[in-house]
Amino acid sequence: MVPSIGTVADSYDNALAETVNGYYKAELIRGPARTGPWRSVEDVELATLGWVHWHNTERLHGYLGDIPPAEFEAAFYASHGNDQHLVEIP
Repeated sequence: MVPSIGTVADSYDNALAETVNGYYKAELIRGPARTGPWRSVEDVELATLGWVHWHNTERLHGYLGDIPPAEFEAAFYASHGNDQHLVEIP
C-alpha cells in the first residue's frame, strides 16, 4: 500500500492525483484516443502533451460548472479584479 502524501484527515490527500491519473489512463492510454499500440516512449510523451492540453482547455469538468479549467481560471481572475494577466501558450 502506498501512503498518502499528507497525514490522516488533512487536505493534502492524493485523491485528486489518483483521479487525474485514472482519467489519463481511461481516456488516452487505454481509451478511445488511442489509435494503435504505443510504439515508443516518445509516442506516449507526445500523446500525453496533447491530452494535457485538451484536458485543460477543452474537456468539460462537471465540478467547474461544465467548463474547461482554463476558462474557469480566466473567469475567476476576471471576477476578482486582479491586475495580473494570465499567460496563454498558443
